[in-house]
Amino acid sequence: DVWKVLEAEIIRSAECFTPMGTSNVAWALATAKRSSPAAWNKLGGAALHNIHEFNSQGLANTVWAFATVGNSPHQLFDKAAEVALPRLDEFNSQALANIAWAYASVGHSSPQLFDKAAEVA
Repeated sequence: DVWKVLEAEIIRSAECFTPMGTSNVAWALATAKRSSPAAWNKLGGAALHNIHEFNSQGLANTVWAFATVGNSPHQLFDKAAEVALPRLDEFNSQALANIAWAYASVGHSSPQLFDKAAEVA
């Protein structure tokens, strides 16, 4: 199964992924409804490692992907909100919607993020 091979590769090398690579792989896994805990844990670690280097779309897609599979690591969601807050003016309407949906769907509270998103929307 190609997905098992991909998940094994994620587990082996996620820490080497670029921010775009992390975001793209997370999006692909979520879209395919793959919920391998080990792969998602490695992706979460990779995202946290270089979260300040994500662009707005990558950050939004990453939290969307985690939320889509029902995985909401508090540290990742907290750090993503912290990174996004001062840069929300860089987020287009789709990215803002993805972030809002992700946080709301997993019940992760971030009042400052939602307040600021409402201002820039």
